[in-house]
Amino acid sequence: MRKLSAVFIALALLATTVSAQKKLSRDERMKWWREARFGMFIHWGDYAQWAGMYKGHQVGHGGEWIMNRGKIPVAEYQAMAKNFNPVKYDADAWVRMAKDAGMKYIVITAKHHDGFAMFKTSASKWNIVDATPYGKDVLKPLAAACKKYGIKLGFYYSQAQDWNNPGGAVARKVSAEGWPNPDSAKIDAYTKEHSGHWDPYQTTATMGEYIDRVAVPQVKELLTNYGDVAVLWWDTPTGMTDEYAEKLNAVLALQPNIITNDRLKRPNFSGDTKTPEQKIPSLSELDGKDWETCMTMNGTWGYKSYDNKWKTPETLIHNLCDIASKGGNYLLNVGPDPLGQFPQGSIDDLKAIGAWMKVNSEAIYATTASPLPALAWGRCTKKVEGDKTILYLSVFNWPTNGKLTVPGLKNKVISAKLLASGTVLKAQEGKDGLEISLPEKAPDAIASVIKVEVKGSVENNTTANGKMKSGSID
Repeated sequence: MRKLSAVFIALALLATTVSAQKKLSRDERMKWWREARFGMFIHWGDYAQWAGMYKGHQVGHGGEWIMNRGKIPVAEYQAMAKNFNPVKYDADAWVRMAKDAGMKYIVITAKHHDGFAMFKTSASKWNIVDATPYGKDVLKPLAAACKKYGIKLGFYYSQAQDWNNPGGAVARKVSAEGWPNPDSAKIDAYTKEHSGHWDPYQTTATMGEYIDRVAVPQVKELLTNYGDVAVLWWDTPTGMTDEYAEKLNAVLALQPNIITNDRLKRPNFSGDTKTPEQKIPSLSELDGKDWETCMTMNGTWGYKSYDNKWKTPETLIHNLCDIASKGGNYLLNVGPDPLGQFPQGSIDDLKAIGAWMKVNSEAIYATTASPLPALAWGRCTKKVEGDKTILYLSVFNWPTNGKLTVPGLKNKVISAKLLASGTVLKAQEGKDGLEISLPEKAPDAIASVIKVEVKGSVENNTTANGKMKSGSID
């Protein structure tokens, strides 16, 4: 009872400090996010200076996992921070690149699993201001730049794993999930025995102490010192209990309209969005909930000097169209280098996406999922305006016969045109659906968009596997 009372008292205290934001309904709160469709993930921390290398060897997994995968002792890892000096960091340039690429929000790693805070914090000396020669909070200028350019700001925060602050969890295998009525004492005992800590210093506090001394205070700082925070992106609920999760969840009252994901603690803290990682779900996996695919541009989240296997602009643009066609968001990652610069491969990809979005963003922003069956030639997104429906057909494979068939579409056509030029196209009813006559050459080599306006609503003609409800498609 004493612990529950403490939680209620904390909630009451937080309520007195909440900003003047009007508490919105869920749909009102999610509106901007659902319309955005495209955001930038940024994985950046002191791990960037290791660049994926330890003692002359490449270390597997993401660059941000190097301490864990290399089993680097705490003292050695922290000593390296004395060399972290990102003097070329330019928050304004970062946000401009995101905006020019067509992204509507940014989520940055305020603290990843190594526990290094990229902001000034009173909860731990292990932060960029106190532990590095750089000595400045990098989140404040980022928040200012986001406000300047109209980009929503979000923070990633590793609430459970922490390899430098004592008491933080270490291994994914430690989890309260599946245990009957887990309690904090049981979790702490299990964590100490089985978590895979490689440095005795990591176990000099319990996880409960870590939550109270580090995690909760830092989340309060993040939600207090940087203006409006649109997203709080939790990660890996290792060792979390409902009690720990509730302490963190209570702090969200500081930003009443914040959007959170499903990684605080499963299953009782589901948040607002699901988070498929490095994959785009199939139609059969979708359940009507808001979702966001997070994905790297190369093979790592945090910077690795030797990972230059960049996804092509074609792959990234097709991914964006695919995700939007299924009603999801695309959170595309950049891993800045130790000086604070975006790798050239990321810059090149962002510019290419931006060029496509400058012409075709209407087919992405504020759209909803396709009502059509699976399309061999590309993807479809939808908008409803009054008594008409707009379908945006992103054509990846331009028909060689000059005819594009839109299967199952029987609505009366108001207009059909190329989005890039406004060129009007002939459209007529065919045997298998709407047939659109196309010019010989595609306007865009990656994805050409055709805007089709029809009367009335277009019913969802797909089943979970993307096939038509009746008949078949080629």
